[in-house]
Amino acid sequence: MLKIIISPAKKMIEDPDSLECREMPFFISKTEKIKARLQSLSYNELKNIWDCNDSIAILNYNRLRDMNLSRNITPAILAYDGIRFKHMAPNVFDYEQLEYVQSHLVILSGFYGALRPFDGVVAYRLEMQAKLEIENCKNLYDFWSDELYKFVTQDSEIIVNLASNEYSKTIYKYISDNKKIITCIFAENIKGKLIEKGTKCKMARGEMVRFMAENCIENPEKIKNFNRLNYKFSPEYSSEDKYVFIQSQV
Repeated sequence: MLKIIISPAKKMIEDPDSLECREMPFFISKTEKIKARLQSLSYNELKNIWDCNDSIAILNYNRLRDMNLSRNITPAILAYDGIRFKHMAPNVFDYEQLEYVQSHLVILSGFYGALRPFDGVVAYRLEMQAKLEIENCKNLYDFWSDELYKFVTQDSEIIVNLASNEYSKTIYKYISDNKKIITCIFAENIKGKLIEKGTKCKMARGEMVRFMAENCIENPEKIKNFNRLNYKFSPEYSSEDKYVFIQSQV
């Protein structure tokens, strides 16, 4: 079986009614430790870690103060409200597509570690690259160590990487010879130079998850048929572990 990894979004919503949560996150005990560490910090310390303005900091400070990880939870697939999730559009998935992502998709998270789509989560703010020291670890990369890699690869030999570098490095750092990771690159060819643009990449990553779910893709070769948002697979720029899709100029 292949697995797909994707980054979370900073913006989150609560929707406990559209779909039922099936499980609590796998690493919930470690998340409790992160929560306790964050709750021990002052407002100014948290604002610095979150690297945000006052309105966002106040919102998340209040969320954190009253946070209960088992109350008012939302399935992870619906909880994130960023660009990639809007283009994934899981709210209109049919049953088969929902089952596909439940089996294949892993959302990486600084707070929760690794999430299956139907894991119940609360709204939080914590990027993987946040400067948070916890349990003698200098940051979250050290705190999570190789646990996310083990989780993603426990029943999979192939990983399709649709995550940003901030999150995918939690997997790349530990990749072994018997596992294969394929990174999808979405770019424009500008005067012979491939340029990746942040917002467009997020859109394309969400569309790719949707494409894979709609086609129940198990063979990574079929990913090359992706043609949404005017992207087309480029054999010229691609390799065995890097699939490059170039957007045509319309």
